[in-house]
Amino acid sequence: MVSLGCPKNLVDSERILTKLRSDGYAMSPDYAGADVVLVNTCGFLDSAKEESLEAIGEAIAENGRVIVTGCMGKEAEVIRQRFPNVLAVTGAHQYEEVVGAVHEAAPMPPSPFVNLVPDAGLKLTPRHYSYLKISEGCNHRCAFCIIPSLRGDLVSRRPDAILREAEKLVEAGTKELLVISQDTSAYGVDIRKEPRMWKGQEVVPHMTDLARELGKIAPWVRLHYVYPYPHVDHVIPLMAEGLVLPYLDIPFQHASPSVLRSMKRPANEAKVLERLKNWRSIAPDITIRSTFVVGFPGETEADFQYLLDWLDEAQLDRVGAFRFEPVEGASANDLPGAVPEEIKEERYARIMEKTAAISAAKLQAKVGRTLEVIVDEVDPEGGATGRSQADAPEIDGQVFLRDAGHLKQGDIIQVEIEDADEHDLYGAPVAG
Repeated sequence: MVSLGCPKNLVDSERILTKLRSDGYAMSPDYAGADVVLVNTCGFLDSAKEESLEAIGEAIAENGRVIVTGCMGKEAEVIRQRFPNVLAVTGAHQYEEVVGAVHEAAPMPPSPFVNLVPDAGLKLTPRHYSYLKISEGCNHRCAFCIIPSLRGDLVSRRPDAILREAEKLVEAGTKELLVISQDTSAYGVDIRKEPRMWKGQEVVPHMTDLARELGKIAPWVRLHYVYPYPHVDHVIPLMAEGLVLPYLDIPFQHASPSVLRSMKRPANEAKVLERLKNWRSIAPDITIRSTFVVGFPGETEADFQYLLDWLDEAQLDRVGAFRFEPVEGASANDLPGAVPEEIKEERYARIMEKTAAISAAKLQAKVGRTLEVIVDEVDPEGGATGRSQADAPEIDGQVFLRDAGHLKQGDIIQVEIEDADEHDLYGAPVAG
C-alpha cells in the first residue's frame, strides 16, 4: 500500500487494509513481495496529482500489478492514458470497489487461513495515536478547492459509531485521538435530528457533544480542520476542563476581506481577533494552528501587508503557508489578477519569516515551565522525542528529551522545558 495525501486518505487506507486482512490477505513490506500494489492518490493540487502519478509509475516499474484509488480516481482517463496497464481505478472512499479489485487481481485460494484482525482494525500510524474520521465530504464551495467534487457533500457518521470506534482504538493502545474530516465544525448538520444512544444516554450529532464524549474515552483528543463557526466557542470550556486538548487547527487561509471574498470564505477577520482573545481568556494555553494561501489571484501588496499585520495581532502559534496553485476544476482559475511566481515566492518567504519569529517568541516563553508531553520515540542513547499538547504529529514541533531512556512510546509525562528554538522545545522528564 502506498498512501499519499492527507490524514483523511490515511484513514481510507487503514479501512481498506482492515477489510483485506479480514479477507485473508497479508501486507507486503516491499514491491517485490506483493501480488498487487494499491496506490491511494491525492488530487487536491496539480503538484499532488503529479506526485500521485509518479507513485503509480514507480509501482508499475517495480511491480507491474497496480490498483489505483483515492481522490485522483475521479480522473481515471488521465491515469489510464499515462498508465494503460493499471488493473483498476476507483474513487475516494470506495472501499468495496477497491477490495473487489484486489480479489479479482489476486484471488484468494479456496478456504484460506484468515488472520485475526484486531477490533480496532489495521493502522498505519504508531500504536499510541490514531486518526478518527467523523465525516466525509464538504458543503463549502471555496474558489481554490475541488474537494466537494472529489468527495461530495458532507456526510456525517453516526455519533455512536464514532464513539464505539474511539473506544476500540483506546482499548488497543491509543492515547491520542486526532479528530479529522473536511469540516469538523460542520459535523452533524446533515443528521442533527438523529441523536443516538451511547452508554445509556442520548448523544446529539454535534461537534461539542461529540468532543465531550470523546474526552471521556481518550487521554488526549485533538481537533483538526475546524472552521470558526460561532458554536466553536462552546468547545473552549471543554479545553479548560481538560476534556479536549487546548488546540484548534483552523484553516483561516487569509485575513484581507477582499481576498477572503474572492476565495468565497467567511470574511469577518476583526471578529476572529476578538474571539481569539476570548478563547485565550478561557483557556490560556490554547494553541491555534492555521494555514494561509499567498499569491491568490487579485491579492495586492496591500492585501498581503494586511495579512502580515493581522498575524502580528493574532499571534497564532503554528502557521503553514502555501503559494497559490491553480487546480483543474477550481473556479479561482478564472479570476483576474494572477500573481507572478516571483512575487508569490517573495511573499511566501516574508510570511514564513514573520510566523517563525512569532513561533520562536512563544516557544521561548515556555522555557522554565513544566508541560505534559506524549512520547513518540525513545532512542538507544537515552534520549527521546515527544510532543506537547500544542503539537500535532507530522505537522507541528517536537519536544526533544534528555535522560529519557526509562520511558516508552506512548507514555504521557511531565517535562521541564530547558530550551527552545523557532519550532521545537528541549527538556528533561520531571523526576518521579
